[in-house]
Amino acid sequence: MTSFTGTGVLLRFSLRRDRLLIPVWIAVNALMVLSMPNTLKTLYGTAAERADLVGQLQTNASFRALIGPVFGTSLGALTAWRVGVYAAALAAAMSLLIVVRHTRDEEESGRQELVASGMVGRRASLTAALLAAATANALLALLITAGLSAQGAAGALSFGLCLAGVGMVFATAAAIVAQLTESARLARGLTAAVLGAAFVLRAAGDSTANDGSSLLTWLSPLGWLENQRSFAAERWWVLLLFAAAVAVQALIAYELAGRRDIGMSFLPTIPQALGFARAGGTPVGPPTGRLGTAAALAWRLQRGSVLGWSLGFFLAGVVYGGLTDGAADLVRDNDQARQIFERMGGHSGLTDAFLAAMTGMLGLIAALYVVGSVLRLHGEEISGRAEPVLACAVGRVRWAASHLTIAFAGSALIMLLAGLGFAVGYGKETGPVLGACLVQLPAVWLIGALTLLLHGVAPRLAPAAWGIAVATLLIGWVGPALNAPRIVLDLSPFGHLPKLPGGGMEWGPVLVLTGLAVALVGAGLAGLRRRDLTS
Repeated sequence: MTSFTGTGVLLRFSLRRDRLLIPVWIAVNALMVLSMPNTLKTLYGTAAERADLVGQLQTNASFRALIGPVFGTSLGALTAWRVGVYAAALAAAMSLLIVVRHTRDEEESGRQELVASGMVGRRASLTAALLAAATANALLALLITAGLSAQGAAGALSFGLCLAGVGMVFATAAAIVAQLTESARLARGLTAAVLGAAFVLRAAGDSTANDGSSLLTWLSPLGWLENQRSFAAERWWVLLLFAAAVAVQALIAYELAGRRDIGMSFLPTIPQALGFARAGGTPVGPPTGRLGTAAALAWRLQRGSVLGWSLGFFLAGVVYGGLTDGAADLVRDNDQARQIFERMGGHSGLTDAFLAAMTGMLGLIAALYVVGSVLRLHGEEISGRAEPVLACAVGRVRWAASHLTIAFAGSALIMLLAGLGFAVGYGKETGPVLGACLVQLPAVWLIGALTLLLHGVAPRLAPAAWGIAVATLLIGWVGPALNAPRIVLDLSPFGHLPKLPGGGMEWGPVLVLTGLAVALVGAGLAGLRRRDLTS
């Protein structure tokens, strides 16, 4: 028996558990990337139009910070520019979730201890998790390479390998963090913070240089993807940076995994950090609890998420607000691009259409926040942490309401801050753009209410709420670009909202969506009261 014994069995088990999660992540990412060449061909069909676009982008620091520099005028090079950073971020998010799910999540739930009691080596679980992430990234790279090969085989291979490289860099980073922390939630949060820092470094570097040469850009794995220059005189040696980072981080993760006990971590928990008793070294915590209510506990569990999303939405509002005038000038002379913005944001003028489109996009992203926040109920229940709370003088509705308050009020907070960010970045007409952000809330709340209904009535199907949120995001993002029929766009609740600013305020759809959300919340709470808790 070696430290890797049982890796194959655990890998098959991991892939079986993720047989829905991994294909959905890959399909969403691949669809976003592979739909872009046709969209760009529709928008910029001639070489002269593409050359003019590249010339304008090279002088626009705000767009470089948001999307990155562009290195060629071909459809392949523009595709790599337009979706490269965001496709890489999706690959990184997929990878870190897979690794944490099959390492720290398993230890926190106690299942890893049962597995380790059999013929399983010390490093088998970590290896299986990394191989599962590698499998997902390899499939993504294969799809991207095959789908973009018509734009150039070398560029397609380069782009696919870079996306897989970014994914594996963050997979191995998550493997390290999973050894350092004792909480899966903290492991995911810290690795996501590293991803956010990588995006900020790349954005700061790209805003100062239009060729990716800034030191800040080179400090970010997302910047390595840009500097590979897929479809534009590829720099194959950049792939060595990905390989070196993956190898070094994997070695660190394996070394840490071999030096700790199952369930333990290298960073002390809060009670351990408070000190140890002199006799026997028993951890000592505070003599009385500091969380006296279910609402206080819910806030303690979700405050990091609320603060992180709030900061992100405010900064996004500032960035998009600052881009408003430049974006309007950029697409003013392109009929196809102008039509897409008008389909997304209304026909009340190009500037108002851009603002409406961007606020609508933030509303779609806010739906991801509300799903994750409501599903916190599901996570607390299946982990067994809900039972001790409900064993006290706390009813199910009161317990659920504490998390729902944070979910729904938190979504209102992040959209409010997004509106304030738009006002700061745009510097004009604060009221209309703030109203455009807040009018997204009924649709956001409806997605959250559907999530609660699934959790309350059919808890096994609760994770399917992510599929609803992602489908809504794709309809709102890709639908207008592909000129999807109205019947498809109406499948999303966001398609029924008034197009603000610029358009008239229509209270009918807003009230209907809000009423539906209230009704679904009531149905979800009723279902939660009547069913047994998940064991």
